[in-house]
Amino acid sequence: MRILLVEDEHKIARAVKEGLGQERYAVDIAYDGESGLNTALSDEYDLIILDVMLPNLNGFEVCQKIREAANHTPILMLTAKDQNRDIVQGLNTGADDYLPKPFSFEVLLARVRALLRRPHDSLSEVLTSHDLSLNTTTKEVRREGRLVSLSAKEYALLEYLLRNENKVLSKNNIITHVWDFDADILPNTVEVFIAYLRAKVDKPFKGPQLIQTVRGFGYKLGATAK
Repeated sequence: MRILLVEDEHKIARAVKEGLGQERYAVDIAYDGESGLNTALSDEYDLIILDVMLPNLNGFEVCQKIREAANHTPILMLTAKDQNRDIVQGLNTGADDYLPKPFSFEVLLARVRALLRRPHDSLSEVLTSHDLSLNTTTKEVRREGRLVSLSAKEYALLEYLLRNENKVLSKNNIITHVWDFDADILPNTVEVFIAYLRAKVDKPFKGPQLIQTVRGFGYKLGATAK
């Protein structure tokens, strides 16, 4: 899942990106309101973490302009103080949640997970398809009850496929939501990681093939006969 972090304090931004990266999220950073707004409107994100106190445009203005552009990406606002006025203003401009500074990373992570679950039909922390399960909290992946060991990027790809079960996803869709701006993406990167996943999630098991190629369009995850 891909997150945009708009935060002008470089130390905080780097720490949050590193922490979320360890949790298998792809994170892009914008350091001021104007670039944050432009980035939010020019690319697809699953979540935006938006500081209130920003140069050029403040977080309230950025949030409002994002919503005026009919962009409904979940927004978590970071407020410098736990003041009712800031909270009310943030929610009124279209934010989905708020978190006062200073905050613990554990609390931030819990808010991120909660917001990422909201747009989907199931609010469960466990994503499933047939006999495959992925626990978004423990990061455990199992098929037929057996633990499946995945790399961080394989896990992120599988999570995105599971969150969009039975939907056809183009290579561009996948790159946009699984890799960040700084990633070294080659023309066959998606094919390579799809092959890695199949070797771990499909081939060792007797159940149906879950990761499918839709020729000319992309990939989808859903049960079909082997």
